Amino acid sequence: QVQLVESGGGLVQTGGSLRLSCAASGRTNAMGWFRQAPGKEREFVAAIRWSDGRTLYGDSVKGRFTISRDNDRNTVYLEMNSLKPEDTAVYYCAAKTRGLVITDRLAVGAQYDHWGQGTQVTVSS
Repeated sequence: QVQLVESGGGLVQTGGSLRLSCAASGRTNAMGWFRQAPGKEREFVAAIRWSDGRTLYGDSVKGRFTISRDNDRNTVYLEMNSLKPEDTAVYYCAAKTRGLVITDRLAVGAQYDHWGQGTQVTVSS
């Protein structure tokens, strides 16, 4: 079992920035971020393939968010810039530890076998 510990959420004003972190207790093949706002379905945010760093982003965050990884620390980061009120949600970290990683499929939650507890991000207008 891989444990995921998220941190970095909080309250920020429109146009501000936040950085989320997710530390995994073991090796993963890919990691991703999803978010869920009240009353809405879970939405894919970003993902990264561990072997080569290849990334995938959801359309609503392209150009504003950046996902990166620290191999030595088994940690993935989500740098969020130009935040908007519609970015308000609980952000969940996810890890894929088994199976082949096809980057284009990382937008699907079922690809992941471990999930974090979530961290709240609130963007005030």
